[in-house]
Amino acid sequence: MKPVELTDSNFSNEISEGLTLVDFWAPWCGPCRIIAPVVEELAGQYEGRVKVGKVNVDDNPATAGQFRVMSIPTLILFKNGQPVDTLVGAQPKRAFEALLDKHAGASVAAN
Repeated sequence: MKPVELTDSNFSNEISEGLTLVDFWAPWCGPCRIIAPVVEELAGQYEGRVKVGKVNVDDNPATAGQFRVMSIPTLILFKNGQPVDTLVGAQPKRAFEALLDKHAGASVAAN
């Protein structure tokens, strides 16, 4: 399963229910390209429990600004539309898994 492409126009609707991990990235960002395969793996690994989406900050500056994304990659975990956790910078896969397990393990995703 591929991450959902999120835009300024569909963002609120896409993250409104359950858990959604959002990757704020840009095509020119080296660390973003490094973690892109990991984000795709997480989308498949957590399918049915956590939705995974990506926001291109160059194309969607309003959404990036709304959540004060200053450096990329920034990954924000939303629960029912509200940010609950954040990771900034390229991290090992286990860091993302620990973040997701902490929240997905404790709640039932609404998917």
